[in-house]
Amino acid sequence: MLNIEIIPCLNDNYSYLIHDESANIVAIIDPADFDTCEKRIIKKYNKLDYILNTHHHLDHVGGNQKLKDKFKSKVLGFELDKHRIPGIDITLKEKQNFKIGNTFFEVIYIPGHTKGHIAFYSKDEKLVFSGDTLFSLGCGKIFEGTHEQMFKSLNKLKSLPSDTKIYCGHEYTKKNLEFCLKYDPNNEFLKRKINWIESKIKSNTPTIPVSIDEEKKTNIFLRCNEPAIKIALGLDSTSEQEIFSKLRDLKDSF
Repeated sequence: MLNIEIIPCLNDNYSYLIHDESANIVAIIDPADFDTCEKRIIKKYNKLDYILNTHHHLDHVGGNQKLKDKFKSKVLGFELDKHRIPGIDITLKEKQNFKIGNTFFEVIYIPGHTKGHIAFYSKDEKLVFSGDTLFSLGCGKIFEGTHEQMFKSLNKLKSLPSDTKIYCGHEYTKKNLEFCLKYDPNNEFLKRKINWIESKIKSNTPTIPVSIDEEKKTNIFLRCNEPAIKIALGLDSTSEQEIFSKLRDLKDSF
């Protein structure tokens, strides 16, 4: 069994400390900040076997080198980012399976936010670490890739089993909710989340994880085929990908 601890870092980042109990192996996903992550690691386990990175941005790899030096950890990242991820030891390929302790993970290649962005998916644990591609009620900005790539990447994640839990890279849910409501105002599933999200924010509690099923019902970027959304945009005869591109552009200036 895998234990997961959410570590808030910087302004709104989430890093994830994971522990495979059966093998007593400890890993961290996207250590944004050395000091914050080190304190949690020492308090909980005083060891760190692996560092996993979804992409190369500093707010996801900022703690890599110091953590590696302190705990003699191995750093894992995608092969396309081997020159951009600090301290990388093990390069991963698309669809590659690997183990953290006795827990199997699959590499899902999801470019768009960056050219070398990946997710870590565990079928047995029913979870995915989605980095900055899929957020609760949102998706990442397109920096190095294309709208088409991001659209296809989101559809890859959307196709995972509905009970898969999403652990994303940032706490953006409240702002994402406001955007979704603007263009999908009659979504009853979405409206039911308003009070829940507000209570989480007020109590300084993460709004994640959320399930793929829940996101398919509420996340506007996964609902580009919905007639009501197309009508709200004045693009009722447009393809899903074009709807996505329009929504992503609107979100950039929201």
